[in-house]
Amino acid sequence: MGLKPDHWIRKMSQEHGMIEPFVDSQVRKGVISYGVSSYGYDIRVADEFKIFTNVNNSIVDPKKFDPGMMVDFKGDVCIVPPNSFALARTIEYFRIPRGVLTVCLGKSTYARCGILTNVTPFEPEWEGYVTLEISNTTPLPAKIYANEGIAQVLFFEGDEDCEVSYADKKGKYQGQSSITLPRM
Repeated sequence: MGLKPDHWIRKMSQEHGMIEPFVDSQVRKGVISYGVSSYGYDIRVADEFKIFTNVNNSIVDPKKFDPGMMVDFKGDVCIVPPNSFALARTIEYFRIPRGVLTVCLGKSTYARCGILTNVTPFEPEWEGYVTLEISNTTPLPAKIYANEGIAQVLFFEGDEDCEVSYADKKGKYQGQSSITLPRM
């Protein structure tokens, strides 16, 4: 299994729609960078957020997640409360090839401010907008800038295709078109 370089990412995106919209260079002037990089792709966060609030003193239960714990917000800048988190989605829509697995890591600009982005791997043949979990680990409110870079996706191609893909097992997060809360 090997990490895939920028020319492979360009080819897969242009010929197979792996990333749409695809930005063929690294955009950085005046923004947190996004677009293709040496061995990955820096994704952008859209302007739609679900901000965690615990006004109801609920318990966070992944098996019975209460949507009432989230407040919808749309805007150019999202303020994540101290020691809290928000969910968001990418601007980019992904179509992962059968022989590929991705790992996504938060960008250093945010990480150095105590803001972490968590995303699970994109499995072979998964597709959709990525739901992002953005954690503010600081005791202060934190700004997240919509339409700018938030994390980097690294692409790994296997020596052979997997036996069972995410599409084959009809994964519950297949084809996400918006921010998706936990499902059972």
